[in-house]
Amino acid sequence: MTSTSRALRRILGASLALALTSLAGCTAVKRCAYEGFDRDDWQQPDRVVESLAIEPGDRIADLGAGGGYFTFRLADATGPTGTVYAADVDEGMIGFLRDKAKQDGYANVEAILGEYHDPLLPEDGVDLIFSSNTYHHLEDRTAYFRNARKYLRPGGRVAIVEFNGEGWSLLGRHATPPEQIRSELEAAGFQLAQDHDYLAKQSFQVFTIAE
Repeated sequence: MTSTSRALRRILGASLALALTSLAGCTAVKRCAYEGFDRDDWQQPDRVVESLAIEPGDRIADLGAGGGYFTFRLADATGPTGTVYAADVDEGMIGFLRDKAKQDGYANVEAILGEYHDPLLPEDGVDLIFSSNTYHHLEDRTAYFRNARKYLRPGGRVAIVEFNGEGWSLLGRHATPPEQIRSELEAAGFQLAQDHDYLAKQSFQVFTIAE
């Protein structure tokens, strides 16, 4: 199979998964759409988590956790003394995450049913707010992250992994240019701390609260 054929297959597969999601509303189908095809190859999840330099005991929010693609990797990184709050607005996915955490013995994962304007994280805060392929779903991103600042502990960070519009990028409808993310986060009171460039389909930017 040629590289062009493989790329076309991925486009059609992702499009079909998204279409089935909208028609069926099934949690299992949604998980397939969220996780995509050959995702481990282009997402490089282990390298992403390693780049975050998570410390044992860190408290992490995974915004738009979906089926937990990053949730449980983040939980492994922070260890049993830390906590990962898997936040999503989809009740079906939250139920799945709770069941999976219990089944797989992840006592350090807590699933939270958030709201579209607020993830409803614990008041005592988190060290890292992480979001992968979710940013484009937020309507008023600047207001959202300005509000989310209250959940960050001193020295806390916000990491945004988002489709950049290169390649198929879910037909271009589920992508945000990295410069737009930076502008919106700066307007929310953050400053760019790191800009990783090794993901071909996505930007990966890490922000801290502006001084």
